[in-house]
Amino acid sequence: MTDQPGHEPEQRLPARREPSEAAPAERFSAPPSAHARDLSPERAASIVRQSASARWVAFLAVSVVALFTIAYYFYEVGLPLNLSTPRLEEQATAQQVTSIERGYNVFQANCARCHGPQGKGAAEGNYIAPPLNDPMKLFDHLNAVYLKNVLTVGGRYVCGDPNSIMPIWADTNGGPLNYRAIEDLIAFIRSDATQEYVVRDPSLNEPIIGADGKVRTFKGWLDPAFKPDPASTPVPACWKGDSGSTTQAPTESLPPDAQVVKVTAEGVAFDVKELSVDSGKAFGIDFTQKDVGVGGHNVEIRTADGTSVFKGAILNDPGETTYVLPSLDPGTYTFICSVHPIPAMTGTLTVK
Repeated sequence: MTDQPGHEPEQRLPARREPSEAAPAERFSAPPSAHARDLSPERAASIVRQSASARWVAFLAVSVVALFTIAYYFYEVGLPLNLSTPRLEEQATAQQVTSIERGYNVFQANCARCHGPQGKGAAEGNYIAPPLNDPMKLFDHLNAVYLKNVLTVGGRYVCGDPNSIMPIWADTNGGPLNYRAIEDLIAFIRSDATQEYVVRDPSLNEPIIGADGKVRTFKGWLDPAFKPDPASTPVPACWKGDSGSTTQAPTESLPPDAQVVKVTAEGVAFDVKELSVDSGKAFGIDFTQKDVGVGGHNVEIRTADGTSVFKGAILNDPGETTYVLPSLDPGTYTFICSVHPIPAMTGTLTVK
């Protein structure tokens, strides 16, 4: 209704609603005890005790972690004043020793036949390769990089000689040794001369016991205290050495009735394993060399104890020569190729 002048506005009330017949819905609520605002003394004491226990446990946990961290730190880097050795240093030392011991076996299996079991080479006698166990050479010349290069590309790295008897050893270049064996071999050659190492069985990695019941050992070659004489000359990079050649008399110089035996080298092997001559008379060896690019062959005569009594000139290329030998005492000798002292190029000479 619209308001008219002179009249009071009509008061309107909200429309009345009839009460619903449905029951009011129950509220989801916690029980009244959960709304208590006051804590009982027992409850308060329990909370305090729990809080103190939690703080104590946290303190112990933090303390344990802190102590472990400190202990592990000194375990890694070592105690102050060198009271202990750092763990990484100990592991590096142990790995180095293992590498040297493996390298010893690699050297004896592959290198000793030319350089000698002690690495003294031609200086040790009856070996055709240069010495390695030499303090002057190990001081600087035979460094790890140089050795790795020689083992990788062979003797041509040393003297530029494609026919060098030093073969290629790295399998990346056609040789028989992988990178780990190369590393072990270098570690052995440059091992500390003040240390003693254990000879181990390469298949079982167990120490080898000698006939005396003791563990076999060996010492390194590199003397850490070595200092060259200021007046000494540098070690030459290219070693040719003494081939052991001897000046041979012509065949005609042999007595008319002299005995001459024949030996042929082919395929890095001698064609005969047994020779026999008479004692008290000079004799000749008619030697034929048929191999190419293997470093040459010759014939050397040795006594039972390894002493060389004759060393023939090395024929690097295919050819033939006659070695003239003096009379020998009765006994059994060994004839061998000085360049390739292997079973295939070794035989027995019997002097009756």
